[in-house]
Amino acid sequence: MVAALASKERESERTCIVTRRREPPEAMIRFVRGPDGVIAPDIRARLPGRGVWVGARAELVAEAAKKRIFAKSLKEQVEAPAQLAQDVDRLLEADCLQMLALANKAGAVTAGFNKVADQLAKSAAAILIEAADGGADGKRKLRQSARRADAGNRQENDGVPPIVGLFTSSQLDLALGRTNVIHAALASGGAGMSFLSRCRRLAAYRGVTLDGAPLAAQMMRDEEPDAGERPEETVNAIGSEAAEDRKLDE
Repeated sequence: MVAALASKERESERTCIVTRRREPPEAMIRFVRGPDGVIAPDIRARLPGRGVWVGARAELVAEAAKKRIFAKSLKEQVEAPAQLAQDVDRLLEADCLQMLALANKAGAVTAGFNKVADQLAKSAAAILIEAADGGADGKRKLRQSARRADAGNRQENDGVPPIVGLFTSSQLDLALGRTNVIHAALASGGAGMSFLSRCRRLAAYRGVTLDGAPLAAQMMRDEEPDAGERPEETVNAIGSEAAEDRKLDE
């Protein structure tokens, strides 16, 4: 049974046209040739036609475009825009914010420092969101509140839920239909986990931690109890949530 499952997982893996490494689809980006002959990202892997796969990291997409690897792999003339890596980043970011908006419509989002602190006190917050341009003091206080409220139920991150810090306050405002959003929390459930899966993919693509910290900063924070996830950890976590993510998309 275990061998059969492992075989099925291997069969679902795709080969990156840049590194030639095989990875699960959730850790890669699919690209197709558009009707105009321009290569197009297919972040949901649903567009018709023959596609090629690139590891979900900005530097790999940029290399594929620069070295004309898309044309070589598809064996036909295609144009890869110079800004393709940035285009993919914008699509992944928009995908995250769209899912956050859907979670908000479902009533799964709480915003505002006091309300988020209350959710943490009740251990009702499965995910914390902090604006990238928010103040450090408020973030520190909420993390302390999470650790104080933890009764040993969470074993990861010293009682602090996963923290997403990839978006600015203005982006959160638009997604949630509110103003001056600095702190928010998501309840447990399918919408929240789908949002988290998308955010982990975006963080891995950017080469940062889930809370938006650059790699150099992460190295300095490795010994801290509330340090964010590393990019390799975000990639590994994506696959475990992919099944639920696909159910929500259907």
